[in-house]
Amino acid sequence: MEQGSFQGAYNVFKIIIMKKKRYICLYFQVHQPYRLGRFRYFDIGRRGGYFDDDKNRAILDKVSAKCYLPATLLLQDLVRSYPGRFKCSFSFSGMVLEQLQEMNPKVLSVFQELLSQPEVEVLAETYGHSLSALASQKEFEKQVKRHGEMIMSLFHQQPTVLRNTELIYSDSIGKYAAEMGFKGILAEGADRILGWRSPNFLYAASEAPALSLLLKNYRLSDDIAFRFSQPGWNEGPLTAEKFVHWLNAIPEDEPLVNLFMDYETFGEHQWAESGIFDFLQALPEAVFQNSDFQFITPSEVLEQLHPVDRISMPEPVSWADEARDLSAWLGNPLQDDAFESLYRLQSRVENCADEHIQRDWQKLQTSDHFYYMCTKYFADGDVHKYFNPYDSPYEAFVNYMNVLADFELRLETAASLPPALRRSFKIQREAIPHRVQTD
Repeated sequence: MEQGSFQGAYNVFKIIIMKKKRYICLYFQVHQPYRLGRFRYFDIGRRGGYFDDDKNRAILDKVSAKCYLPATLLLQDLVRSYPGRFKCSFSFSGMVLEQLQEMNPKVLSVFQELLSQPEVEVLAETYGHSLSALASQKEFEKQVKRHGEMIMSLFHQQPTVLRNTELIYSDSIGKYAAEMGFKGILAEGADRILGWRSPNFLYAASEAPALSLLLKNYRLSDDIAFRFSQPGWNEGPLTAEKFVHWLNAIPEDEPLVNLFMDYETFGEHQWAESGIFDFLQALPEAVFQNSDFQFITPSEVLEQLHPVDRISMPEPVSWADEARDLSAWLGNPLQDDAFESLYRLQSRVENCADEHIQRDWQKLQTSDHFYYMCTKYFADGDVHKYFNPYDSPYEAFVNYMNVLADFELRLETAASLPPALRRSFKIQREAIPHRVQTD
């Protein structure tokens, strides 16, 4: 071989081996709350059964048929088609897992089959999909621990990366996560936090440097989750090839693109007729054929990359609406009153041995109850109208507070009973059907 051609080949080889690897971290959130049925003021202290079993089952069946089954079967095919190459991650609230166990075990088994593959990782979160990290470190840690036990039982994985409810993160929550032994946590790549910095790097928590932060690229994530079928969007229709073109436009020194979204994006928020499943099916091949990106799970990110800087979030940041703050759940008088009233009961719940009260306590903490009380307009609000059982935020507040008043009466009754009678009281309450009239 001539010296010139050898040198040219060597230079090409050197470029190839020196080129940094770039990664796509694909994460899906799966959650359905236990929605409350109508509970009037005159029902307080007179009957049990807070949750609308029929509505919850109907919604779960609908979302399972439109999203959970077809999307999960598709992901199974992609994992089989690209073994060791196509990877993704999930988190499941304890609320949706309870409902799947009770109402749709077939769908749960499909999830279990997918999660049995080494290419698919499950993350930790709060059991009740709650805002407990904002109210009580003790309650937050208790829920995350309980959630971890459920994940191990159902999926035989021990999560090392945490995803807090609604991607809510702050410096204090980062400290909680680090103290619990987590190596990484997901957070929103909010512009007001990053400033001139890019979300496409791995960062470290400012108050807990051993904890790595995976920041959502909200622009590319929301192109799929929200804008995909949006009428009048000047970039529509979105194809896998166009999306990969956008990925390739990211500066080469930015090694990580975190695409975080609700799993209901596929088939429910974006209907099958929009082409969302075709997009998902075509995405891996388009990535492999037309880019230098690889798919990676969150725990693998921590193995492959090192934090480039520390990030501080003194105030909580979330992935909701354009403000990316807490105002979807807290901030107006209705939400704040309900939230404070709920967590005033925490110590009394901790001292109550009634298992049924403990289960309701988890369900009443779910963030959706406070979301329904939101009085402002926000960009992603239309998505949640699919599942909102109320006509107004005020109706949501009144209903929730009636339930909470009844719940407090039950706590008082349970505390006043002699130990010998608490078991019979528990049985009597559980004998009351949990089907709520909604007339």
